[in-house]
Amino acid sequence: MMRLMKPKVVLRPIFLLVSLAFAAQTHDLPFGIWKRASNEPILFPQGTTWESAGTFNPAVTSFPFDDPAAPAGHRHREKTVMLYRAQDASGTSRLGYAESTDGIHFIRRPEPVFSPETDYEKDGGVEDARLQKFGDTYYLTYTAYNKKDAQLCLATSTDLIHWERKGIILPAYRGNWNKGWTKSGAIVPEKINGKYWMYWLGTSADKTDQMGLSSSTDLIHWIEATDTPVLARRAGMFDSRVVEPGPPPILTKQGILLIYNGADDDLVYRTGVVIFDRNDPRKILYRSDTPIFAPEKEWEKVGQVPNVVFVEGMVEMNSRYFFYYGAADKYVGVARAAATLVTNAIH
Repeated sequence: MMRLMKPKVVLRPIFLLVSLAFAAQTHDLPFGIWKRASNEPILFPQGTTWESAGTFNPAVTSFPFDDPAAPAGHRHREKTVMLYRAQDASGTSRLGYAESTDGIHFIRRPEPVFSPETDYEKDGGVEDARLQKFGDTYYLTYTAYNKKDAQLCLATSTDLIHWERKGIILPAYRGNWNKGWTKSGAIVPEKINGKYWMYWLGTSADKTDQMGLSSSTDLIHWIEATDTPVLARRAGMFDSRVVEPGPPPILTKQGILLIYNGADDDLVYRTGVVIFDRNDPRKILYRSDTPIFAPEKEWEKVGQVPNVVFVEGMVEMNSRYFFYYGAADKYVGVARAAATLVTNAIH
């Protein structure tokens, strides 16, 4: 599945000034100004088979481990695991596995850990994962695409390698306002009012992609929570055409913080932030008027789809946030920012 394509758009220098001006006002967010942790992709296509055309749109998680090879006093370290979308020359996607001890340099497994098997995944594949953990179980939301329909699905695992499918959780062409595909399930990390909550992408009657919200008591069966998009597009702004959830939200004292991916009418993808009420996931408390991240590097502007930074993974390590993104639907990049409200984040 590919995004709609438009002619290449050159970002004007004035945008960077606006972005920096917004970044200076982010003191109420749990992170500061984003900076690229690497000026080059940290993951790129390789070989001639399952990951030869693109490696992009990663989900990530991190956990502590003991490194016996490290010096005494430094053996308690963090490991980051990435599940990235890998595309072959025919356009079929699978999920590859890579891990890192510094959040930047990753070692890949030689084979994918999640590949298309069902009819609703046939030929198109499994795409654009998000990871959330409850207890000892990882919940993987992903888009299944069969070259006809894209639908939001779920799988579970205890080791991030072996997965059990739970099926389609939000069918396409159904819902209160959604008239098309379903994608991008970002699950809130804790129950609110006795329910799990998930932000997701649907297509409204005007053919624009906007954000929906559903709730569940078991993470398998979901009920739509709003009659209209919970986060709608804004005409004339950076998110006038697409409003799509990024990484799973985090809970802060300010509210439910969600990074999202916005695209304008020229389908340039940039990054925004929204905060929802902790007691009512429908209620918007704050939304960025200007993007906090945008395509700048050549490899973010030129690829399978031009002018795309698509943030899909986020972890906090060593008092910094790392943000993992797909670039031009071909590469993986990483940005990072200082954690500004570490004591306010709820883990």
